Amino acid sequence: MGSTPHGTNTDTPRTEPASTVPPPTRKAPPRLLAFLATAQAGLYFALLTPVYVSLTLKLQTLTADGDAVTALATVSSLGAAGAFLANPIFGRISDMTTGRFGRRRPWLVAGSTGLTLCLLGIALAPNVATVAVAWLIGQVCANAALAAYLASVADQVPTWQRGKVSGLVGLMQNLGVLGAAYVGKLLATDMLVLFMVPGLVGLAAMVLYAVMLPDVPLRTRPPRDGGWRTAVKTFWVSPRQHPDFAWAFVSRFMILLASFMFTTFRLMYLEHQLDLSVSEATGAMATGILVYTVAVMVTSQTAGWLSDKTGRRKVFVGTATLLFGIGTYMLVHVDSVGAFYWAELVLGLGYGMYIGVDIALVMDVLPDPDNAAKDLGVFNVANAAPQALAPGLAGFLVATVGGDSYATMLHVAAAICVVGALVVIPIKKVR
Repeated sequence: MGSTPHGTNTDTPRTEPASTVPPPTRKAPPRLLAFLATAQAGLYFALLTPVYVSLTLKLQTLTADGDAVTALATVSSLGAAGAFLANPIFGRISDMTTGRFGRRRPWLVAGSTGLTLCLLGIALAPNVATVAVAWLIGQVCANAALAAYLASVADQVPTWQRGKVSGLVGLMQNLGVLGAAYVGKLLATDMLVLFMVPGLVGLAAMVLYAVMLPDVPLRTRPPRDGGWRTAVKTFWVSPRQHPDFAWAFVSRFMILLASFMFTTFRLMYLEHQLDLSVSEATGAMATGILVYTVAVMVTSQTAGWLSDKTGRRKVFVGTATLLFGIGTYMLVHVDSVGAFYWAELVLGLGYGMYIGVDIALVMDVLPDPDNAAKDLGVFNVANAAPQALAPGLAGFLVATVGGDSYATMLHVAAAICVVGALVVIPIKKVR
C-alpha cells in the first residue's frame, strides 16, 4: 500500500489505539501528495459542478424564470444544512472506526459512491422536490468523504510541511471548480452527462486515493463517554478553552459566507447584470473562473511556501481576506465581461493566498490532534454553515432589498470579508 507517515515500508498495517497513533514527523512522500491532490480535485469537481453550474441549469428547466432564484436558494440551503450536520458527525465516526480497512478509507469510498448515485438522481429528477432531497443526501455523502479526507491530511502531513500542502490542496480544489465551469460550458444541454461526468471522475479519484492511503487501523474502539452528551460534543469545541481554534473558525466562516453569497448566483449574476444569454453566461463564467484559478495557482503556492519559510500564518490569512473583500466590492461596478474578469483576478489572488495558508493555520491550532477528524469536522461547520446561510441571505438581498440588483448583496459580502480579516488578529498560538 505504500509507506507509512514515518517513511518505513511495511507489508501489513500497524494497529494502534487512537490515543497512541503518533503524529507524523517525516515529510509526506511525493506519491502520497500526488494522490491526495488528485482526490481533492476529483471530489470538488463532483461536488462543485452542481453548486456552480448544473443545479442552476437543472432548476431552470423545472421552474419558470422568476422562480429559479427561490428554487436555487432553497435547494442549496437544504443541501448545505445536510453538510453542516454530516461533517462533524462523520468526522467523529471516522476517528472511532475500527477494522482492517482503517479509519479513513471506508468513508472515503462510501461517501464518494453515495454522492455519485445522488447526482444521477438529480439528473433524472422530474421536479424540484426530488432535486432537493437528492442534493441533501448527496451533501451528506460528500461530507462523509470530506471529513475523512481532511483528517487523513492531518494524519499524514507533519506540521512543518502543512503550509505547502495547504496550498496544494487549495489549488486542487480550485482546479475542480475550473473543471466544473468548463463542463457547464460544454455539456449544458445534456443533464445526464453534465451530472455524471463529474460524479464518476470524483469517485475514481477518491477510490484511488483510498487504495494507496497508508491508513492506520485501530485495534480497539476508543472509549465513549456515552449518550446524548457525546452527540452534542460532536458539534462543540469550547471557545473559552480553545480561543485560537474559535477565531480561526470565525475567519473561515466569514470568508466562505461572502464567497458563497456570490458564487451561488454567479451564473444568474452574469445573465441579469450583463444581460447575457445562458450560453454567453456559461462561457463568460468559464473564462472568469480560468482567470481566477490561474491567480489562485500563483498565490496559493507562493503563500504556502512563504508561510512555511517564515513560520507565519496570520498575516497571510488576514491580507488574503481583505483582498477577497476588495474583489467582491469590484463586482458591484462590473458593467462588461472584461470588468468581470478583472474582478475574478483580484478574487483569485485573495482566495489563493487564503487557501495557501488557512488549512495549515487550522491544523496548527487543533485542540486534540489524536481526534483530528472530530475537530476538523467541527471546523468544517465553518465550511458547511455558510453554504446553508449564503443562498437564503443572498437571495433575500437580491430579490427583496435589491429589487433584482446584486449591488446590496455584494456590499454586504465585502463587509463580511473585512470582519473575517480582523478576527485572525487575536490568534496567539501561531504568528
